[in-house]
Amino acid sequence: MELPFVCALILFTLFISMSLAYLLFNKHTSSYTNLPPGKMGLPYIGESLEFINAGRKGHPEKFIFDRINKYSSQLFKTSILAQPTVVFCGPAANKFLFSNENKLVKVYGPESTKKIFPSSQEEFKMVKKMIVNILKPEALMRYTSVMDSIAQKFFASDWEGKQQVIVFPLVKSFTFCVACKVFLSIEDPQHVAKLANPFDSVISGLFSIPINFPGTAFNRAIKASKEIRDELIAIIKQRKIDLDDQENKSISPTQDILSQMLSATDENGQRVNELEIADYILLLLIAGHETTSSVITFTVKYLAELPHIYNEVFKEQMEIAKSKKPGELLHWEDIQKMKYSWNVACEVMRLIPPIQGNFREAITDFTFSGFSIPMGWKLFWSAPSTHKNPECFKEPEKFDPTRFEGNGPAPYTFVPFGGGPRMCPGKEYARLKILVFIHNVIKRFNWEKLIPDEKTIVDPTPNPAKGLPVRLIPHQA
Repeated sequence: MELPFVCALILFTLFISMSLAYLLFNKHTSSYTNLPPGKMGLPYIGESLEFINAGRKGHPEKFIFDRINKYSSQLFKTSILAQPTVVFCGPAANKFLFSNENKLVKVYGPESTKKIFPSSQEEFKMVKKMIVNILKPEALMRYTSVMDSIAQKFFASDWEGKQQVIVFPLVKSFTFCVACKVFLSIEDPQHVAKLANPFDSVISGLFSIPINFPGTAFNRAIKASKEIRDELIAIIKQRKIDLDDQENKSISPTQDILSQMLSATDENGQRVNELEIADYILLLLIAGHETTSSVITFTVKYLAELPHIYNEVFKEQMEIAKSKKPGELLHWEDIQKMKYSWNVACEVMRLIPPIQGNFREAITDFTFSGFSIPMGWKLFWSAPSTHKNPECFKEPEKFDPTRFEGNGPAPYTFVPFGGGPRMCPGKEYARLKILVFIHNVIKRFNWEKLIPDEKTIVDPTPNPAKGLPVRLIPHQA
């Protein structure tokens, strides 16, 4: 049988399967008389291409706001990543979803993520309970000087003495080096590179249409995740041996996040298995690597565009720098003094959220805002629906860090880390890493953008299309 015929037969079978699924879906939902307004798009694909392409064109919020305006509703139905979905918009919708975790809704990972992270959500829950404690501020204090030391080496090797740099890839290198050190105690550049190389493929496939054919983004992501997972499991096995050896010799154990996860037990005294730990560390590496890289890069962008903001951050950071003895590293107390710098980072996250939102799944039929939500449907909460809403933030396109002074924004309007029981456990870790970077870059340089109107793309996290090239202007001693 010739290859073209086989391919055609596969595509025809896939089309028939998708069409039947679409017809069955329509039959199932016809019994619900008051679904939110909206359309489901093409069979299987739905409106996924419009959803993804809006981000790639630099305006992910357009998919959301076009439909809010079209249907005059804060809720609308669609089909994203092969799933019937209701998009929830606005602070009331955020509050409802975040407050009803495990009551009416539960966390949901798209089909694409389930293949990439084989561990079940139930298994992840046990690991997450450990991570929440491991990433508490009081537990992170010890890593402040570690991150500062990495940053100083990073700037000495990759920034100082250069006239121009491309910011985004350098920032990704920094954040990944920090993650490898904090999570795994890995510092060897070759070992770090071995883990880092497949990451772009994993991230590109996370929110892709789940078609597992060779050459698709989804297929590449599955292969890349397996490559990273195999390497992580090898590290975990060796660490178990090392921890046993240290215990036998009464040596203080390695104090990174992996060692803490291996030593922790659940309420029944059970330890987490290797695959679950590998999957969760992979998830942490992705979350801590890609999202913070985006926030740091766009902070550099806005500081180049807004000299008055740069000057205020510079003033705050230099007061801290001048208080340090020669060679003294940053301490946790120094991070707490960086209030204006953190307000700037928050305003960056408001304008360019590191994630556009996230999914939940309805675990029972319920109603919200007068609309029926069927059990099993997926729910997507949207960060831009509040971040760029003039009812939530006056002049939403204006960069204004003072929005975060005092009590800050109204509840459920600023949601870069989600909210409720599912709020990102790595929030303080991200804050620490972002502020350490800001301190180190701004005490060394001013800078100018080399592409004045560089496009932003979101795929699936925001990044500058050309990586944000800048001209460095070192401060005079």
